[in-house]
Amino acid sequence: VLVDVGNNRLRFVFVEVVATDGPITDLRRQQLSQGLRAPEQAGLRRGGYRRAIRRHHQLIALDAKGLGRRLLAWYERARRTLPWREGRGKPPDPYRVWLSEIMLQQTTVATVAPYYRRFVARWPTVGALARASLDDVLHAWQGLGYYARARNLHRAARHVAATLDGRFPDDEAGLGRLPGVGPYTAAAVAAIAFGRRTVPVDGNVARVIARLYGLRTRLPEGRAALSARARAMLPDRHSGDFAEALMDLGATVCTPSTPRCEACPWRSACRARALGDTSAFPRKKKKTARPTRHAVVFWAEDGRGRVLVRRRPERGLLGGMMEFPSTPWREKPWAEAEAARHAPAKGAWRTLPPSFRHVFTHFALEAQVARARVGGGAGRGLRWWPVAELDRLALPTLMRKAAKIVAFSATGRKRRGNRTGSKALPGR
Repeated sequence: VLVDVGNNRLRFVFVEVVATDGPITDLRRQQLSQGLRAPEQAGLRRGGYRRAIRRHHQLIALDAKGLGRRLLAWYERARRTLPWREGRGKPPDPYRVWLSEIMLQQTTVATVAPYYRRFVARWPTVGALARASLDDVLHAWQGLGYYARARNLHRAARHVAATLDGRFPDDEAGLGRLPGVGPYTAAAVAAIAFGRRTVPVDGNVARVIARLYGLRTRLPEGRAALSARARAMLPDRHSGDFAEALMDLGATVCTPSTPRCEACPWRSACRARALGDTSAFPRKKKKTARPTRHAVVFWAEDGRGRVLVRRRPERGLLGGMMEFPSTPWREKPWAEAEAARHAPAKGAWRTLPPSFRHVFTHFALEAQVARARVGGGAGRGLRWWPVAELDRLALPTLMRKAAKIVAFSATGRKRRGNRTGSKALPGR
């Protein structure tokens, strides 16, 4: 850099040593150029080279903060309108922030929005939710999936109402002690609801930061390094807006497959864009093939329009939900004689076409429905329930699919004169 000072021309060579693999961005070059454009700006009148070097380091230190400010300015223009976001200038409601973050775990905004609206209309405060029965909460949650979230939601609401006088903890440590609240959710609620200086890093945010800095670290192992980069950009104020801005950027602009780089506030600083390969960041573990399990679901009906149901164990998959009895879920398909031994009562069991498939996070279930008219008592752990009132039960989607098979079979039998193509299982 050549700088005229009085009658002298001085040559300065600035060398930046970058300890990480982050880029020397266009923003840095612009800042450096602006800082050394004139002697009076660079401070070169007396002891000039020392002050110039100090100025250079100050400009570099401002880079991350500058990116944070640029993101906030973009968010002011482009923020999404979401049912759980308060209007500008209104303080956030911790209950609604917490409720939305629990619902959004592994679930899209589009799916969550109608559920959230129904929940807050029915239970507008944490106290109201705490007074609800678990069955009511599970019923309202059905279709949203990951039902352990609903059970933990109810437990946490009761804890906050009974133990904390209806007030949520205002820091990550306290929030992390609530049932169902992990590190990401604790950071999100702390930042958005209470303005704590922290950054929640989920898959969307990790992707944005990895692309910005060109970090080829593999997830989830590299999440700590990405969190450190994100925290370096935190503004002194508006931590909640910064967190939501990162979420919006990842959800609407820096998307996994077709990012809209032209709309990104960080496009000039993004290393992945400069390399022309946004899909390479971040690296992810190869997905393993999802195994398939098999089951037979039993539709046991009496002559009074009722069907046998039971409650699943509180712990485990679909915990606490209602279901129709079934065989165990296993990798090997069920032979007819084997399946019949697991039927809830003796009867002329017949399998109904077609079979159906339901996908869980870690496996897929191939299921068939077997139907029979049975008599006698309900049996241990079972109870009769009116078919016409199944909508009142907290039935998971899997069991609703089974009920649709039965309804389809009944409609088809009427049309075809009882020729359904069903197949008899050996009687139990």
